[in-house]
Formats: sequence, C-alpha cells, structure tokens
Amino acid sequence: MIRILVTVFAALLGLAFGSFLNVCLSRWPEGDSVVTPRSHCRSCGRTLVWWENIPLVSWLALTGRCRTCKEQVSWRYPLVELAVAILWAIVVWQAMAPVMESLANTPAPIAISFSPWFLILLAATAFGKMLFTWMLIGLATLDAEQLWLPDIVTLPGIVLGAAVALLRGDSLLGRGSASAARLLQCLNIAFAILAAAGLVLLIRWIYWLIRRREGIGLGDAKLMAMLAAWLALPGALLSFGIGVVLGAVFALAMIARPKAHEKSETWALTKLPLGTFLCIGGIVSALWGQPIISAYLRWAGF
Repeated sequence: MIRILVTVFAALLGLAFGSFLNVCLSRWPEGDSVVTPRSHCRSCGRTLVWWENIPLVSWLALTGRCRTCKEQVSWRYPLVELAVAILWAIVVWQAMAPVMESLANTPAPIAISFSPWFLILLAATAFGKMLFTWMLIGLATLDAEQLWLPDIVTLPGIVLGAAVALLRGDSLLGRGSASAARLLQCLNIAFAILAAAGLVLLIRWIYWLIRRREGIGLGDAKLMAMLAAWLALPGALLSFGIGVVLGAVFALAMIARPKAHEKSETWALTKLPLGTFLCIGGIVSALWGQPIISAYLRWAGF
C-alpha cells in the first residue's frame, strides 16, 4: 500500500513538473522568461485563471482550445505532462522494489532498520532518474519541434550525471583503497563521456567527408556525452542503438509517404530530429537498460 501511495504521489508531482516543463518548452525558443508573465494563451494573450492551469485536467475540460479565442492548444501540453507523470511513477515504483522485497522477506514482528547511507543512495538514485527523464523529455520535444538541443540543458546535464554517478558508486571498479577507487571511477566516467561524444563526432566527420555538408549537429554529441555521464558507456551505447533504429524506422516511414515521391529531389535533405530518438533510447536505457544488456550478453554467449 505504501508503494502505491508513493507512486501515485510521484505521478501527481510529475504532472506539476510536466506543466512547468511545458512553460519552458514554449518560452525558451523565443527567449522569454519562464517566470514572468503569468501563464497566458499564446494566441490571444489572455492570462489564464487558476482552474485553466491544472495539469492535464484543464486541457481535457477545455477540449484542447482556448476558452476565449477558441484557438487549438497543442497536443504537446498534455502529452508532456502525462509522459513525465508516467515515467516518474515508474522510477519511484522501481526504486521502492528493494525496500518492499526486504519487508516482504522479514517476519512481521521484526522491524527493519535500513542504514542511512542505503536510504540516501536509494533517494539519490530515484531523484536522479526523475531529473534525468525530465530533462530527456524536454530535449526530445525541443529537438522534435525546433531541431534544437540547448547547451543550457545538455552541459549542466553532463555535470549532474557525473555527480550522481560518483555518489552512486560503480561495482565494476573492483576492490582497492577508497581514494584509488574514486580516481578510477572519475577516469571511467570521463572516458565514457569522451567516447560517447566521440562516436557522434566520428560519424559527423565521415558524413562530411562523403557529402560535404553537416549531417549531425554538435548538440547530438553533447547529448550523447550527457547520456554517458548518467548511464555509463554501455547504457549510452544502448541508447544510441535504440535511437538509430527508431530514426531509421521514422525515415523509412517518411520515404514511404506518397508526398515523399512527389518531392523526391528534396526528401533526402529533410532533417530528422536524431536527438529526439536518442532521448527515447536514453529513457528506455535508464529504466530497463540493465535487463536488456544482460539479456543481450546471455544471447551473445558472454
């Protein structure tokens, strides 16, 4: 019951933060402040009353239109709010699993006392994943709408990811002194960041040699570095693989459209939001990466 209540609370909190993310997504591309003015209709400029600002509910109650000018409100608003709510609920549900498992395996009269460090690690991991998925949803939306991956998100995201990784620790470093293990961990994180970004830069360079035009933006390299900081190199590579597959499927779907054949001379120049697909891959890797990688290694015979 506690797990369900905490998960529901995380989902409601996700709706609120999803609503704020929508404000950022609407105002950042235009260079506006995310604090002032108050929420208003982007078409007629009318300031919204409190009940028009309830995440998801207000959009449904108003049938997706402004109450005054009847202008259509983008589907992006409820989808972003719902996505953050669902992902945060999944993160908290997963984070509560070890606690609930320990409680289930303990006789009822015996009280369990978890070490403060364990609880701090659990909370930090859950909070880190919530922040990470929140940033990825924002970046995916910005790249899909604006073909823009702002440095104001990716660069701090790299630093935050590295900090969370250092706090969480790395069981692959083996034993040794605390200082030596910490140094190895820092080097491991730095290598993962550089390798992930270097992969995209290498593809970008090869594409330029062949086509003599830019094929992948530098923002995608910074995004890959951010994924590596949060997910380590295997998780970042999994994100890249998922992103490339999704991007290829989307591109084939675009080519298959009748309109693509009518403009066959220009379809190849169409820019695809690779960052959006990388973000989707990052979300999948963050939530289910370990079992996916383990299943692949077993299949490959490692």
